[in-house]
Amino acid sequence: MLQLKAAHSDVAAKKKKGPGALATAYLVIYNVVMTAGWLVIAVGLVRAYLARGSYHGLYYSIEKPLKFFQTGAVLEILHCAVGIVPSSVVLTGFQVMSRVFLTWAVTHSVREVQSEDSVLLFVTAWTVTEIIRYSFYTFSLLNHLPYLIKWARYTFFLVLYPMGVSGELLTIYAALPVVQKTGLYSVTLPNKYNFSFDYYSFLILVMVSYIPLFPQLYFHMIRQRKKVLGHIEDYSKVE
Repeated sequence: MLQLKAAHSDVAAKKKKGPGALATAYLVIYNVVMTAGWLVIAVGLVRAYLARGSYHGLYYSIEKPLKFFQTGAVLEILHCAVGIVPSSVVLTGFQVMSRVFLTWAVTHSVREVQSEDSVLLFVTAWTVTEIIRYSFYTFSLLNHLPYLIKWARYTFFLVLYPMGVSGELLTIYAALPVVQKTGLYSVTLPNKYNFSFDYYSFLILVMVSYIPLFPQLYFHMIRQRKKVLGHIEDYSKVE
């Protein structure tokens, strides 16, 4: 799922005492590496498009770096757990693992969906979002945050979030017939554990969960945008 960290954590971070020098250095390196990684993905997409002259099947050109850097985001959960980043472990874990799930348990596991245009839709949204987000964190840690990056972080989500969610839902939907036919990851009875699991039904539940979650997170970000950027925009109008 399109990853939008709770914006109030960004604001609250400024009011709290930041991480120590060693932790700050580590976080700067981590965020620089992640920014570079997603830039590699962006460049890979553009180069593949220019070489092929078509956007169909571009996923294959960035499959490996996408898996690597999206999985690398799992470290963010650890950052919250040990307290060097003042965000919720639960919220961060949910956001990160939902995207790791879509990367590995859907797109990787159901190869038939990899050529779907919907995959490119969410990959593009993720890529732009992460380049902005990790750049935002890097400059914030260095106490030199350009307004343009701040503005982009609290503005681009207006388009990128619906775009990413649409791509994710369409990709899961495209995977359903394959999962139902093959029984992928499903466990049927009888078995020695007396346990059953229907992955097909689970994916449907995942899709349904978007209904209450998407509006809440989206409008929360809109409120945060007004809180973070509103006073600056209001001042500009007065000028």
